[in-house]
Amino acid sequence: MATAVRISKELVSEAKKYSRIDHRSVTGQIEHWARIGKCAEENPDLTYSLIKEILIGIEELEQGERSEYKFG
Repeated sequence: MATAVRISKELVSEAKKYSRIDHRSVTGQIEHWARIGKCAEENPDLTYSLIKEILIGIEELEQGERSEYKFG
């Protein structure tokens, strides 16, 4: 469900810049930042890199990319 939200022009400007770099829509970039921020607040001991890898792993699972993990 889409909802209209007012955000500052500065945030939109930053999102436009990063969306071009990361090949996302402006909306997609803001949603990405929101997901990262939510995860960071819920897990303050995790680094940005680890949060990003976890989100990538979740997306890979949802896309059906699964492989057995080999220990050692």
